[in-house]
Amino acid sequence: MSLNIIFMGTPEFSVPTLRSLIDAGHKVRAVYTQPPRPGGRRGLDLQKSPVHQAAELLGLPVFTPVNFKDPDERQRFRDLDADVAVVVAYGLLLPEAILTGTRLGCYNGHASLLPRWRGAAPIQRAIMAGDAKTGMMVMKMDKGLDTGPVALTREVEIGDTMTSGELHDRLMLVGAKAMVEAMNKLEHDELPLTAQPSEGVLYAAKIDKGETRIDFGKPATDVHNHIRGLSPFPGAWFEADIAGRPERIKVLGSELADGNGASGQVLTDDLVIACAYGAIRLTKLQKAGGKPLAAADFLRGTPIAPGTVLASEQA
Repeated sequence: MSLNIIFMGTPEFSVPTLRSLIDAGHKVRAVYTQPPRPGGRRGLDLQKSPVHQAAELLGLPVFTPVNFKDPDERQRFRDLDADVAVVVAYGLLLPEAILTGTRLGCYNGHASLLPRWRGAAPIQRAIMAGDAKTGMMVMKMDKGLDTGPVALTREVEIGDTMTSGELHDRLMLVGAKAMVEAMNKLEHDELPLTAQPSEGVLYAAKIDKGETRIDFGKPATDVHNHIRGLSPFPGAWFEADIAGRPERIKVLGSELADGNGASGQVLTDDLVIACAYGAIRLTKLQKAGGKPLAAADFLRGTPIAPGTVLASEQA
C-alpha cells in the first residue's frame, strides 16, 4: 500500500522530502510550488524553484498558482483525489478549502520545536537567540500559523559555531526522514496527534535587511550568534575604512575570543574585535562582489590594522 500525495514546497530545503516520499513508495499525484521568479545576473530570466526543477526531472505534474482564491484552482486541487498533502516551506498560507481538500488533511514539516519559532525564519531565529537545540516537527495543519497538533518530533543540537546554512542542511535531511516516517504511520492509522502547549510561543519573523548590520556594542555572545544566524544569507556586515573609503564587508564566520577594548576596535592582527563584553574573532569574510575567504586570506588582500574601529552604527 502507499499514499496518494500532493506535495507542496518551494526551496532546496523541500527537495529531499519530495524525493524521499517517492523512494518510500508513495505516489505523488502533483507538485505545487511558487511561480517562477525573475533571476539571473540581470534579473531578466524567469527561474523555476528548486522543487519545480526536481519535480520536472521526476516527471511529475507541477502547478504554480499565485494563490488559491480562484474557485477553479481549489477544485483542481480537490480533483486530484489525494489522500494527503505534504507541505514543506511552500510559502503560501493555505485556505480552509485546501486544508480540507484531501482525505486526511495537510501535514507540514516545520524546522523548529513548536510552539517555539512559529513563522517564516525559524532556523535563523533559533541561532540568533542562542538556542542550544531545535528540530523538525511534522504537524497537521490548521487555519493558524504553525498552530496545528504535532505528530512527530526530531530534535537536533545546535553547535556553538554552527551557522544557519549548516543547520539548514542538517534539518533538511532530518525533516525528509521524519516526514517519511510520519506518512508511513499515517498510512497504517498509527500517527498520534498532540496539541501544542500554550506556553513558550515565539514567532520567527522574516529577516529584515535593517537588522543585518553588526552591532559590536552588544555582548560578544550576541554578536557571534547574530553573525552565524545570518550566515551565509543574507549575511551580517560591518563597514570599515579601506584605502580611504568606506566598504561594506560581510562576516560569514566567527568564534568567541579573549580581549577587551572599545566596542568595534580591532585588537589583533588576526581580527579579534572588541565587543561591549568580551570579544570575537572574525574567521570568514566577503567583500562586495568578492568570494568568501578565510580571515588570513582576506587580510592579505584587504589589510585591517589593529586599532581600527569598525563602525557599528549608520553614519
